[in-house]
Amino acid sequence: VQLQASGGGLVRPGGSLRLSCAASGRTFSNYNMAWFRQAPGKDRYFVARITGNGDNTDYADSVKGRFTISRDNAKNTVYLQMDSLKPEDTAVYYCAADLTYTTRGYLYDFWGQGTLVTVSS
Repeated sequence: VQLQASGGGLVRPGGSLRLSCAASGRTFSNYNMAWFRQAPGKDRYFVARITGNGDNTDYADSVKGRFTISRDNAKNTVYLQMDSLKPEDTAVYYCAADLTYTTRGYLYDFWGQGTLVTVSS
């Protein structure tokens, strides 16, 4: 699976952004999808995940109630709607795909290139 993330940018605290991750190469609906993020000088952490059919989602505690993961299998795309953004959300955001449904990044076989989100006034 090839993944292409987009939608990052500069936003003020309290603002919103929607990230997209377009997939190609294999049957998209077979794959569970996730978003991870990596802040400068820190490790990469799980943000959100969604099952292949979109029926189940899961979030890191730090983003629960503010971020929403969704997917459109007809468009081979997964989204991350980010609301009420905080400076601590600043990071490079990566989408990932795998047949397993997990929060563990090292288990994901396929990764996008990352898109930078900067939350600053």
